[in-house]
Amino acid sequence: MFLTDDLPKPKSTEVLPKGSIPEYTAAEEKEESRRWRMFRIGDQDHRVDMSAIEPYKKVISHGGYYGDGLNAIIVFAVCFMPDSSQPNYRYLMDNLFKYVIGTLEMLVAENYMIVYLNGATTRRKMPSLGWLRKCYQQIDRRLRKNLKSLIIVHPSWFIRTLLAITKPFISSKFSQKIKYVFSLVELAELIPMEYVVIPECIKEYDDAKSKKKHTRVDKELNKKTEDQTNEQ
Repeated sequence: MFLTDDLPKPKSTEVLPKGSIPEYTAAEEKEESRRWRMFRIGDQDHRVDMSAIEPYKKVISHGGYYGDGLNAIIVFAVCFMPDSSQPNYRYLMDNLFKYVIGTLEMLVAENYMIVYLNGATTRRKMPSLGWLRKCYQQIDRRLRKNLKSLIIVHPSWFIRTLLAITKPFISSKFSQKIKYVFSLVELAELIPMEYVVIPECIKEYDDAKSKKKHTRVDKELNKKTEDQTNEQ
């Protein structure tokens, strides 16, 4: 059952005569059908405001398959999440939640893994603990059972702390499915990357981290060489 606030509103602000029905033009009807879309979550249908979440639809995508059979790779890019400073943030997150769970139900046939791209994301774009818990709780039992691994790429101190805090509230089986990957090179060693779409901001973030790591290693090697020279 939907709240009345979600229902289409008359195009005019004029008071309608009792018993009358507002007439939509063909263009308006087409626009209305494009705005709202039904998603099946569990045994219930939910309406999603597609116009509102249009800029954030890239948050979830299909990354192809791994292993034998229809083992799907689902990519979740946090960098495409809405900024929490937006005035309609709660409305966006509510609709985005339904979109993500509904899309997941459609994309997954059998076993699957989730690649959670955490890099290049400001704190204001990070989904809250409550939102993540809601996603976990609303996922159908079939999806929970068929999830083989949750790979978190470029895990920040914040996300690792968040998962440590939530560990007592999630099953031990789910905890064992979580893997941390610190570079795209490491990710490529775990899954086929042919159909995994990596956003440019993630690639730039990965390159920056790689260069920083190499610079640090070079400095350590140079210092070690200098120390050995001085000892001689």
